[in-house]
Amino acid sequence: MPNSTKIERVETILWDRWLLIRIYCEDGTVGIGEGGVHGWQRPTRTMVDTMADYLVGKNPSYIEHHYQWLYRSSHFMGSVVQGALSAIDIALWDIKGKRLGVPIYDLMGGKTRDRVRCYMHVGGTSKDELVASAMAAVADGFTAVRFTPFPPDYYLHKSYSAWADEAVERVGAVKESVGNSVDICVEIHRQMAPAESIWLGRRLEQFNPFFYEDPMLPDSPARMGEVAEQCNIPIATGERFTTIFEYEQLLDANAASYIRPDVCLCGGLSGSKKVAAMAEAKHVKVIPHNPLSPVSTAACVQLDACIPNFALQEYTGESEPPKSDLLVTPLELVDGYLIVPESPGLGIELNEETLAGSENPKILDTPIGFDGSVQDR
Repeated sequence: MPNSTKIERVETILWDRWLLIRIYCEDGTVGIGEGGVHGWQRPTRTMVDTMADYLVGKNPSYIEHHYQWLYRSSHFMGSVVQGALSAIDIALWDIKGKRLGVPIYDLMGGKTRDRVRCYMHVGGTSKDELVASAMAAVADGFTAVRFTPFPPDYYLHKSYSAWADEAVERVGAVKESVGNSVDICVEIHRQMAPAESIWLGRRLEQFNPFFYEDPMLPDSPARMGEVAEQCNIPIATGERFTTIFEYEQLLDANAASYIRPDVCLCGGLSGSKKVAAMAEAKHVKVIPHNPLSPVSTAACVQLDACIPNFALQEYTGESEPPKSDLLVTPLELVDGYLIVPESPGLGIELNEETLAGSENPKILDTPIGFDGSVQDR
């Protein structure tokens, strides 16, 4: 083990639509992390800056101790707190891996796979555009695609029957176009009430979806369990959860066949590894949530590499700007699989020139239905 070092300073970076952090040590080691409260980068940055006062002067190797101290430092928790703690956790693991000269997965039990199967986001305003997008992903080598069955103006539907009919038609068109050699993943985005999603799910069974994601709001694991019981499609959910305690309720309710921890939100790599172990005990597999930057992707791959119950990795594509510019050497993608890197820590290095770019904050835009009521996104 190298001689101990101390944390010298913590840097927060608002880059495009994401919050990145770097933790600098006195021995020159720099750890990279990302906070994952999507859309709330600025308050999360403030939380990281607040926590930095505690971290400066501390030994970076005490990852779990630092998490516990900061997590318990207030009576109140929540997504902004956990987004900041997750960014710190990832950066501290990156430091530990770099100082020891090994990938993070080596420190978390070692590699269980050499490459990580990804599903690609596809979409389109019309059915034909959706099919074309799915076919393009398949042509790029992906063996799984994920999409919403609803058009962008889903919240303006006047009839449940018409809404559901259109969803069935779109899913059927994608399934017919990609065939049985490609898995389809259907994302409801919490846009239906439980009864609605149950009836739609039963109609979608014929297309054999790999998963049926967020068929309702995740606030009630018990109710989600009832949806899972009445739909013969595997449920995937959990991307909004911030602690192991929420996942415990979800798993106890038998509410999901796949859980979706966000490594940048539910306690970093430490928290996600705990969640994966909880799921393993229930024979539930893991599909990490990943709508963020290539830093999040790199952290997800470290998790995917070391857990036995990995299923799929969310991937939105990183071959175009701004994402393609962030890393000096991007992760290698081959035929829809990310190759597990062998470099120390996260296995990535940030491109300094790109970091000088401007912030591009997410614009809050909540959909309003025909009757003037707020709809879920």
